[in-house]
Amino acid sequence: MSVLVVGTTALDSIKTPSAENPRLLGGSASHAAIAASFFAPTKLLGVVGGDFPAKYIKLYQKHGIELAGLERVKAGQTFHWSGEYEVNMNNRRTLDTVLGVIESWSPKLPGDYKAAPYVLLANIAPPIQHAVIDQLSRPKFIVADTMDLWMNIMLPDLLRLLKRVDAFVLNEGEAHQLTQEDNVFSALKKIHKLGPKYVIIKKGSHGAVLSGPKGFFIAPAYPLKKVVDPTGAGDSFVGGMIGYLASAKGDVEKNLRRAIIHGTVTASFCCEGFGVVATTKATRQAIDARVKELEALARF
Repeated sequence: MSVLVVGTTALDSIKTPSAENPRLLGGSASHAAIAASFFAPTKLLGVVGGDFPAKYIKLYQKHGIELAGLERVKAGQTFHWSGEYEVNMNNRRTLDTVLGVIESWSPKLPGDYKAAPYVLLANIAPPIQHAVIDQLSRPKFIVADTMDLWMNIMLPDLLRLLKRVDAFVLNEGEAHQLTQEDNVFSALKKIHKLGPKYVIIKKGSHGAVLSGPKGFFIAPAYPLKKVVDPTGAGDSFVGGMIGYLASAKGDVEKNLRRAIIHGTVTASFCCEGFGVVATTKATRQAIDARVKELEALARF
């Protein structure tokens, strides 16, 4: 089955203690769609400006990503984010954000996009996520990702969204912010009451925690000896997860734990290079090999 991914399609300028790379392909939809494409046919919904390099269009196409839903505004500027990481690579600060064409974008789904069975509402403003849901015909499974910014400035829209999705993904800090609970498991219980059947809390290098009708699942992260750039790792995680779900036989409940492991492994490739560079060099075979390694490490 196919996956529809909506989110930001951006140009990222990233600085780490060891290197600096300007105007790389980035954005939540870019990272998530590339990750999903390893597992299932993927449709991208987004918007870019006239400054968006043709080489990045070709990169999407290299991964077989359908681009009928990628709007191009020739007179506009592509969303741009600039950030800098500290030595430990866990802390970063935003240097500049230019919304560009994202600021006034109203998503319009092409005909075949409306029937997508698996939908990922990657990190983007909640009103855009709502607008996408409004245009869907019969989705089988909808996953929404978010960030602290939307909790700060669009909380009512976000809370309404939680009643319309099957799974909600956020990081540990955002879970604490949303629920005012310091304990992850207490936070999960409160988030379920807001609507979603499944809740996944991303814990970075410490993996992820799933909460659903059949209880908890604690997923380890794939151990990396060196992290080059963690930008987009969370988006790659959820993209790999929903891509695997779309490819697997049986119901979501049966496959979700294994999907999370595949998402975790896909995200590990993202961290090994700047932007999407390392992810695009990965293969399904390499992903499967790391999944087996992680299974062996976690088995007891």
